[in-house]
Amino acid sequence: MLGAAVLAAALLPSGRGLAAPEATTLPPATGSPAAATPSPTAAGAPLAFDGKTLFHVSGQLGPFSAEDRAAAAAQRLRKLARQAFAGDIVLTVGDNETTTDILAGEKVLASVSDSEAAAAGVDRRALAESRARVIERAVNRARREIGVKQLVVDGLWVLLVTVLLIFLFVGLRRGTPAVLGKLEMWRGTRIPAIRIQKLEIVSATRMTDALKGLVRAIRLAILVTAVLVYVPIALSFFPWTRGLVGPLFGYVATPLKSIWWSFVVYLPDLFFLVVIIILTRWGLKLVRLFFTEIENGTIAIAGFERDWATPTYDIARFLVIAFAAVVAFPYIPGSQSAAFKGVSLFLGVLFSLSSSSAISNIVAGVILTYTKAFRVGDRVKIADTVGDVIEKSLLVTRVRTIKNVHITIPNGMVLGSHILNYSTSARERALILNTSVTIGYDAPWRDVHGALLAAAYMTGDLLEHPPPFVLQTSLDDFYVTYEINAFTDKAGRMAATYSDLHANIQDKFNEAGIEIMSPHYGALRDGNQVTIPGEHLPKTYEAPAFRFLGVGPAPAPKPPAEKA
Repeated sequence: MLGAAVLAAALLPSGRGLAAPEATTLPPATGSPAAATPSPTAAGAPLAFDGKTLFHVSGQLGPFSAEDRAAAAAQRLRKLARQAFAGDIVLTVGDNETTTDILAGEKVLASVSDSEAAAAGVDRRALAESRARVIERAVNRARREIGVKQLVVDGLWVLLVTVLLIFLFVGLRRGTPAVLGKLEMWRGTRIPAIRIQKLEIVSATRMTDALKGLVRAIRLAILVTAVLVYVPIALSFFPWTRGLVGPLFGYVATPLKSIWWSFVVYLPDLFFLVVIIILTRWGLKLVRLFFTEIENGTIAIAGFERDWATPTYDIARFLVIAFAAVVAFPYIPGSQSAAFKGVSLFLGVLFSLSSSSAISNIVAGVILTYTKAFRVGDRVKIADTVGDVIEKSLLVTRVRTIKNVHITIPNGMVLGSHILNYSTSARERALILNTSVTIGYDAPWRDVHGALLAAAYMTGDLLEHPPPFVLQTSLDDFYVTYEINAFTDKAGRMAATYSDLHANIQDKFNEAGIEIMSPHYGALRDGNQVTIPGEHLPKTYEAPAFRFLGVGPAPAPKPPAEKA
């Protein structure tokens, strides 16, 4: 349908269509001397009318140059041609003393001087007659184009082209969903997956989606092309808008032409970029395969931990991509322009000023990776944060506390803090958990030891081997500090294990009749009783009596007794 519209516009009467008018001189009227019309390459100013050069005006006439005379004549011709529904005109010539004028009634349109006739090598009146016929044909053709009959024909042609465009739009609107529906029905059947033996390169789903996207892109391209062709065709039918066709084509064709030639010139660089991208992609796949096999244990390197495989791959990938970007930079479109260099310099300065903290965190992340301070899943204490490591990247370390709170810690802060790794000790030699109680001196220390050991053996997450042990860490003013130490291999259950151990200590001390009076209680009791355990006191030991003394004035002395 679109081709029919273009063909119809190309076959319009008077040769009108999308073709730009040629700047040629019209042939002289029948019967006029062949040499009367000067060559379009003759010296002088061109007299242009309706996009064509009718002839060249040469020589100065009075104060007016050739350019002034040509411009004035063209303005008069345009004015004469805009007289709609006036019919054809017949021009005449009139001789003066030094010129021969071309007349439309009493109005002078142009003049021919003796110098022009001499330069052309013809009689002055013959040259004027020839030019009058040229002007007459051009003006009459322009006046016919704005006649009623021609305007009706032009309107019908525009209507035909518009109808064809509407049919095209309706056809695309109805046909595209049908095509997309067919492609969806053929998913997995007529549109199979692309395979190499058993290796699936492109799945049937992705292949179908790609074809549907291609159909939508073709539809959009057809719509845009149809509109771009329709507008100049419609404008080319009417003389008032015909002059817009060339600029409109220029607005569309000039950028497209520039883009096309830029693309053609850029093809070698584009090929180089494609090669770099392919090599980089396959190189990253090989590097990933290598480190994946190290992580799985298939490849072993002395001194290289399996846990280092993923972070080392991340570092290697960054270096490969950075190297590829440096190599590809000169081949990026516009990379050699001053604007691109200025923007690159600005971004580089901005990055260097704002990324000092990020760079320090990346360096700290690399150091933490290869110092084996911790790994994902370990129970650690970083500064005041205690929890399990759930992620370790080049920039941050993420820890989940025992309260299920996720804390993100910059690697720079991690490296600058003390790191307690409970899981490493639990894996290698068993982690020692310890807690302290303070008991008075009156409680036998052997009974306290026994109660603490019994409580440790009752706690399920503590190991029997190595056995738990008790340390007396200090002898204070009011009590003795006892510390129970027990081994565990479950660092992730530290909080629950401590809770069970404390509960068992209370139970065992209550069963043994030992008061946990720490740090100390204030109570009114007989201080004459020694605090030595009873088993170390003599069997005949009795505590001194507790005596109360009165408070107040001393009683009056009794009088001496009388003697008998």
